Amino acid sequence: MDTAYGVAAWSSPAWIAGATAWLDEQLAATGRERTGAAEQTRVRPWSTLIRAPTAGGDVWFKAAGPATAFEAGLVQLLARLAPDAVLTPIAADPERGWLLLPDGGEPLPADRFDGALARYGALQRGLAAHAGELLALGVPDMRPAIMPARFREALDAVAAIAARADRPGDRELVTRAAALEPAFGDWCDRLGERAPSLDHNDLHRWNVLGDGRFFDWGDAVVAHPFATLLVPDMLDADPGAYLDGFGDRHALREEAELARRVATIARVLTWERALRSAWEQGEALDERWTAAPAETLATLL
Repeated sequence: MDTAYGVAAWSSPAWIAGATAWLDEQLAATGRERTGAAEQTRVRPWSTLIRAPTAGGDVWFKAAGPATAFEAGLVQLLARLAPDAVLTPIAADPERGWLLLPDGGEPLPADRFDGALARYGALQRGLAAHAGELLALGVPDMRPAIMPARFREALDAVAAIAARADRPGDRELVTRAAALEPAFGDWCDRLGERAPSLDHNDLHRWNVLGDGRFFDWGDAVVAHPFATLLVPDMLDADPGAYLDGFGDRHALREEAELARRVATIARVLTWERALRSAWEQGEALDERWTAAPAETLATLL
């Protein structure tokens, strides 16, 4: 079975031909076929996308590297548990991290994002009972109880990237961040009571379709539900309606702020795992990617 991955592998004509053949086989199994050439639209160190036209509209093939291959199984599970909230895959191969999805249309308009954020909260509440299934699929564990250990992992990861990518300024950042370790442990302790759920970990309007469905789950983690507010917070979304679904928004503000701070460390490690496979294969990485883990850690300060 083809398990090749990475920019070099995914860019090769042989790999593209093999992926396209699999795409055609999955379409044929549903009575569809391509009506034009398949086009590779994006290649990143962690995933690649291929778009193909059919009589019933475009379809999208996604291949992920080992660190994010859980997405294929996760999308299958979400389509079963919450079919109105996600795109239902045409096909999936969790072992290879391959997905074939229908085109979902245009992304959500910016003025409707706050409503989508509230709907995502409802999805989280429904998924809280399935945290064990999510973890079994390989979705990374970022629950509050384990986050003190993740804090140290994140510092070590940024230090290793600093050495590998020759970023000496990031070593000073690690030293400064390390001083927060006792406070970070306290934040985690204070978050421990609420049931964990699925944090999309990259929730912005370009990952929400116009009809309100959510997609692009490769960054997802199992965490305190309010960790989801990290990225919307960066985009100046109003979390009020989201928090209303969990209780009194005013009473929950402090908990939401603590969860957002703790989620910063999960986001650092999300970047690290996205880059790890490329480094393991000796691939050169763009500065914008190697800088991302440290830039994320810096926001904690």
